[in-house]
Amino acid sequence: MDAAEEDDKAEPQPGAGPAARPKRPQQVFTLVVEVGRKAGDGLPAKATGAGLVIYASGVDEAEAVRETVAILKEADLAPLEVTGHGTLDERLKAGDEIDPEERALMDRALSENSVIVAEMTPFFD
Repeated sequence: MDAAEEDDKAEPQPGAGPAARPKRPQQVFTLVVEVGRKAGDGLPAKATGAGLVIYASGVDEAEAVRETVAILKEADLAPLEVTGHGTLDERLKAGDEIDPEERALMDRALSENSVIVAEMTPFFD
């Protein structure tokens, strides 16, 4: 074995490259998003906007919010405000009751690393 082959088998040095950073686990966050009107948004004609309940995966809430806003904009919606309600564990500690359907959607968001719109309620004046 020559020196080049030995270098290829060497252990990576701590702090060297992207593999050195420990990977943070994905979590699912419950978000409530208020959207306004935008051409082509698919909301009822007389609606002034809508409220959405969303389950979004991310390594932290900020990432979940960024991904959610980006996806909603791609879907021709106009996000105005996002309110975070925490992870499943945080919600359970706060005393929230989580039904099996809601848990299933959260599990799906985590397994698919996705943003799931669980509920959309149009607003009318």
